[in-house]
Amino acid sequence: MIRYILEESRVHPAIRGKISSNHQDLVEEVAAAVARHPVVIVGMARNPFCRRARRMLDDRGAAYVYLEYGGYLSHWRRRNALKMWTGWPTFPMVFVRGQLVGGAEDLGILLDSGEFEQLLAGTAT
Repeated sequence: MIRYILEESRVHPAIRGKISSNHQDLVEEVAAAVARHPVVIVGMARNPFCRRARRMLDDRGAAYVYLEYGGYLSHWRRRNALKMWTGWPTFPMVFVRGQLVGGAEDLGILLDSGEFEQLLAGTAT
């Protein structure tokens, strides 16, 4: 897989600090939660896909931590830092055992296939 990220040498030195510190507190908060908890959902208010991901896990009795950052018109710049960090373009962002597994649709596929439980148990290949 190739994940395109602009090379640091192509970013002017005067703005590198701005890029690296862009809402760093939020990224660190999410990274810490992902490191501490087996399942983390990062979402936003009034987003039906975030509700759907939570409901799927609730229906299966799966424990998770939910972090919510603003709504459609608020905190979008802060959430953008999470998109830049993960490369994932939408919310929710679902992490299982530290691995980004995608959004609500992707979570549903993992749950239906049984792979979610394997990832959670650390037995997925």
